[in-house]
Amino acid sequence: MDVDPRQYENIKINDNDTHNIILSYLIHGCYKDTVESLITSTGLKVSPPQLENMEKRKRILHSALQGNALDAIALTEQISPDLLENNKDLFFDLLSLHFVELICSKKCTEALEFAQAKLTPFGKVSKYVQKLEDFMALLAYEEPEKSPMFHLLSFEYRQHVADSLNRAILGVYIFFVDEAHGKLPSYSELERLIQQATVVRQCLSEELGKDVQSAFSLKEFVKS
Repeated sequence: MDVDPRQYENIKINDNDTHNIILSYLIHGCYKDTVESLITSTGLKVSPPQLENMEKRKRILHSALQGNALDAIALTEQISPDLLENNKDLFFDLLSLHFVELICSKKCTEALEFAQAKLTPFGKVSKYVQKLEDFMALLAYEEPEKSPMFHLLSFEYRQHVADSLNRAILGVYIFFVDEAHGKLPSYSELERLIQQATVVRQCLSEELGKDVQSAFSLKEFVKS
């Protein structure tokens, strides 16, 4: 099953392909300064609308990551008015970020009022009931960061919501490139390559090594 890593060296990789894969990842992640440096050093082309798109997404994601979820919502509605209306799960997650920020700021009364006005209506849909209960339970703790729901206060949760928001915007936000309208895919080329490589390796492991004790690990594979 395992291939000698030295065999990979026989596979020729085109530099332009590598540069474009890296560029795709940087554009998706809104790393504008790094994108501009890569363009300068490689001669790759990125259209002004793509740079504008990246800057707008960067502002939105920064707001979400900094706990300014209401700003993130307002900025998102400016570039895609129907996005959150058509993606209730994402809208709920963004509203929950603001609720969490109020909890962290010890504004419990304001948090309760916000939850009653903005979050409670989601309780009419069964899939949100457990989520609502988890968030509302934070109000019962003087130190919510020590509660069983502490993960809802974490940066990792904010990052998860911000990533979901970024993918949603990429999926609907139309920009003008080379005289044609189009959308960026929700996943970068690098992410797709990793996903595809992982699936292929997992399938091969299942087919050729049914008695293998541990599942394929991308992390361990990269180390090899």
